[in-house]
Amino acid sequence: MARRVAAVLLLLALGCLLGILLLCLGSGDTRGPPGFKYGIVLDAGSSHTAMFIYKWPADKENDTGVVSEHSMCDVEGPGISSYNTNPPGAGQSLVHCLNQALKDVPKEKHVSTPLYLGATAGMRLLNITNHQASDAVLNTVTATLKSYPFDFRGAKILSGEEEGVFGWVTANYLLENFIKRGWLGEWIQPKKKTLGAMDLGGASTQITFETKDTIEDPQNEVMLKLYGQAYKVYTHSFLCYGRDQVLRRLLSKLLQAGNYQATISNPCWPMGYQKNLTLSSIYDTPCTEKEKPGIPLSTSLVMVGAGNGNLCALYVSKLFDFTTCPFSRCSFDGIFQPDVSGNFIAFSAFFYTVDFIQTVMGRLVRLPSDLKDAAETICATSWSELLQKAPKMEKRLPDYCAISMFVYLLTTKGYNFNNHSFPNIAFQKKAGETSIGWALGYMLNLTNMIPAEEPASHKSILYNNWVILILLFVFTTLTALVTAVCLLRRSKSSAI
Repeated sequence: MARRVAAVLLLLALGCLLGILLLCLGSGDTRGPPGFKYGIVLDAGSSHTAMFIYKWPADKENDTGVVSEHSMCDVEGPGISSYNTNPPGAGQSLVHCLNQALKDVPKEKHVSTPLYLGATAGMRLLNITNHQASDAVLNTVTATLKSYPFDFRGAKILSGEEEGVFGWVTANYLLENFIKRGWLGEWIQPKKKTLGAMDLGGASTQITFETKDTIEDPQNEVMLKLYGQAYKVYTHSFLCYGRDQVLRRLLSKLLQAGNYQATISNPCWPMGYQKNLTLSSIYDTPCTEKEKPGIPLSTSLVMVGAGNGNLCALYVSKLFDFTTCPFSRCSFDGIFQPDVSGNFIAFSAFFYTVDFIQTVMGRLVRLPSDLKDAAETICATSWSELLQKAPKMEKRLPDYCAISMFVYLLTTKGYNFNNHSFPNIAFQKKAGETSIGWALGYMLNLTNMIPAEEPASHKSILYNNWVILILLFVFTTLTALVTAVCLLRRSKSSAI
């Protein structure tokens, strides 16, 4: 018995020594836990600009580690491309959010925090129509960004393909489809399939997914090497197929059909809704350039809602060309696309449209028919009823019929999702606490935080040591306690 008691006491002593060791290690490190590094990306879209601040652990072992969204700020006013006649206004519009970044990023980190601005389809369109105005806007934006104490790395217009691929990288990075930490801090490749990504912005829409099929058009193929793994990715960006440009193109089709009369019927607007329009508000974009009428653009007219879902679908379908295809198969407008496969994540206006259907209209969207039926229901709902359902959404409310119908046609007739593949689309705004979009993927690429080679297995040594010590402490203490209980029970039984 004495030997057993001595063994228990020895185990308890070992547990106590390990506990003291852990306390000493913790108290001896006066620096405390490692700090964070920060990065800032301004997403200059066609309709608005958003600023994202990201952070990640600052110790060298974690340089390829998990990046999370620290904070974000929506810039007031329209996108920077709207300042084509007033370039200084584009730079001034960013000041509020940049001042917010001064507070959100610790002062001692300002000079080491990279700052990027990426402009998307709105600036791509402006660059097509007025290259000088585009340069002027970027120059004034650059001057504003340089005036702040961050590490400014540049302001550029992203290509549609870059926007699509960076969105795909963001989604799969956040969902840990490339690589993740094991419970001992080691890197693990989860061997999971990647997700496809679909983005619907104000001026363009992108679809990007990994495929094993032959990509017949080299312009749509991107080869990536991330964490030692090769990926063959299909991507395409459709300019003029973003939400705002689709609505303008739709109005143009309706004006043509109505022969530009003083009053035009709009089957995609709800009954009871009407609005005065000037032709200049519809034809001031390259997306409607070819349909510009021969009458003065200062001409105004009245458009009246008719709330006819079937007729709305007919006019929305006229925005696509489903007949021309120089390849073995196409999505639309003569663009090659392999068959969609696997899971997809749809964000930006895809998410907002389906979210409206599910939360405001109370309709579940699981199959293509659900989306079509919901779109027709929205179209048949009067303006007064819609206002009653969503009084705070008045500005965008008239357009949900058209955009819901567009999303239905784009995903089914355009991208060829069917009853089998459509349920694999997740309509999401965020993954965890981080927004899905191209901005994070863009920063990860420019800061080389996703290496081409697989991270070494010895990463996070300090983290591993701590985990092992804690496990030893817990194991030793539990073993001692269990042994003590057993001995106590035996001594009681022998006493009886």
